[in-house]
Amino acid sequence: MSELLGVFHVSLGVLVVLVLGLWLIYWYLRDITQKRHSVLRNFPIVGHLRFFFEHLGEYFRQYFFLGDREEMPFNRATRGWVYRLAKNEGGMLGFGSTYDITQPGALLFVNAAFPVLEGDHQPTPPIVIGEGWCAQPFAAKSLINISGMSFGAISRPAVQALSRGAALAGCYMDTGEGGLSPYHLEGGCDVIFQIGTAKYGVRDAQGRLSDERLRELAAHETVRAFEIKLSQGAKPGKGGVLPAAKITGEIARIRGIPMGQDSLSPNRHPETGNMDELLDMVVHVRQVTGKPVGIKTAIGGWQFMRELVDAVWRRGLDCAPDFLTIDGGEGGSGAAPQALADHMALSINEALPRVIDALIEGGLRERIKVIASGKLLTPARVAWALACGADLVNSARGYMFALGCIQALRCHQNTCPTGITTHDPKLQRGLVVEDKAERVAHYTRNMNKEVDMIAHACGVAHARDLRREHVRIVQPNGQSQALNMLYPYPETAPGIVAGKT
Repeated sequence: MSELLGVFHVSLGVLVVLVLGLWLIYWYLRDITQKRHSVLRNFPIVGHLRFFFEHLGEYFRQYFFLGDREEMPFNRATRGWVYRLAKNEGGMLGFGSTYDITQPGALLFVNAAFPVLEGDHQPTPPIVIGEGWCAQPFAAKSLINISGMSFGAISRPAVQALSRGAALAGCYMDTGEGGLSPYHLEGGCDVIFQIGTAKYGVRDAQGRLSDERLRELAAHETVRAFEIKLSQGAKPGKGGVLPAAKITGEIARIRGIPMGQDSLSPNRHPETGNMDELLDMVVHVRQVTGKPVGIKTAIGGWQFMRELVDAVWRRGLDCAPDFLTIDGGEGGSGAAPQALADHMALSINEALPRVIDALIEGGLRERIKVIASGKLLTPARVAWALACGADLVNSARGYMFALGCIQALRCHQNTCPTGITTHDPKLQRGLVVEDKAERVAHYTRNMNKEVDMIAHACGVAHARDLRREHVRIVQPNGQSQALNMLYPYPETAPGIVAGKT
C-alpha cells in the first residue's frame, strides 16, 4: 500500500510539473507573439512583474512610502483627522503638528488676546433660506452638511447610513442628481433634492422636467429645497456617467431610465441656454414646489456672476435663486475625465471670495445665501469658508471617510472595498448601517464643535461671526497676509443699498 501511495505522489508531482511547464510555454508563446505590449514581447513571462508592481505601487506608496502630508487627493493626516472625529475620539495630538505653517498657502487664524470664555459662548444660529420669497423657507442648522452623492454612485447602505446620521446630527443631505430614493427618506433628515441635467427622478417619458413629479417630491415634508445643478467641480461642462454595471432595477426605477446601458447626463440643461432661461427655471420650480430653489455650479471666471447679478436686477429680486452652491475645481467624489478634473474651473480658494464679492457689490448678499463645497472637510477649512463669507459648507468626501472610505480610488469600478460605491452585495456587507450612521453623526457634531472652537479662539461668540480679518494665508515669500488684504471687502454699487434700488 505504501508503495502505491509513493507511486501516486510521484505521478502527481510529475503531472503538476508537466502542467506548469505547459502553462509557461503557452504564456511564453502568447507574450512573444502579441503586439500590444512591447515589454512583454521583448521580455516574455518576467515582463509581467512590471505590471504587477505597477498595480501594487499605489498601495505601497499610500501605506509605506508617502509621508503624512504628501498624498493626493487627501493625505493621511487629513484622513486620520476625519476618522478620529467620526469615531468620536477627539482631534487631539501629541508633541506637535506635522502641518508646515511656513509653506505657501498654509492657513492660519488670528488668535485673540482675550478669547471668548466658555460661559460666553453663543449657539451658532441657523441660516434661513428663502424667507420671504417662497411659501416654505428652510432653516439649515448645521454648519457642515452632506453634499450631493447620488444613489447609484453610492450604495444603498451608504445612503441609509448618511440619512440616519444626518437626522441624528441635525444636518441636511443633498440627494445628488440620481433622484430621491426611499433610503434618503428613511432617516428623517432634511433633504435638498438636486435636479441634474438628465432630470433623474423628475422627468417625464420624454426626459423633460415634470411638474407632476416636482409636486410629488415637494409633498415630502423632509424635502426642504431644490437645487438646479449646472456643473460640479470635478467635471464642469461634462454630464454624469453611471456605468451599466452599476444600474440595478431599483436604480433604473428611481431615475426613470432603461436597464442594460450606461446612463448619460447631458452636459447642460437643454432648456437653459442663457441666464434668463436659467432664472425662468428657478422661478418655475419655486412656483410649482413652494420651496427654496438654488443653483449649483463651478466657477471659471467672473462672467457668470456678473450676468446673474445684472439679470436679477433687471427682472426683480423674486427671480433670484434662493441660494448658490459653489463647487471648487478640486471638488467631486465620483468618476470624471482627468482633463477636466485636473484643469477645469477655479479652486474654491479663489472662487468663493469672488462670488461673495460679486453678491456684495451687486447688493444681493442678503437675498442669496451661499453654500461652499470643494475639499472642505476639516474644521479649519470650514472656518476659512465661513470667514470668506459662506453661509454653509457641503462635503461629500468628508462623509465618505466618515463612512469608512480608505481612498482606494475605485469609486467608478463597482469594486469599492468598503461597500460605499459598489452595488456588489458581498462588498456592501462590510458597511454596517447602524455603526456608520453613528460615525456620520459624530463627524457632523464634532466638526461643528471644532469650527466654533476656532471662532472662540479668534475672539468671536460663534462661527458665523468669523470674518476675513481672522484668517491669514502664507505667501510664497514665507510671510503671511491677511485674507481681507488679499480679498478686500467691496463696497455696494451706487444705487443699491441693502438689497434695494
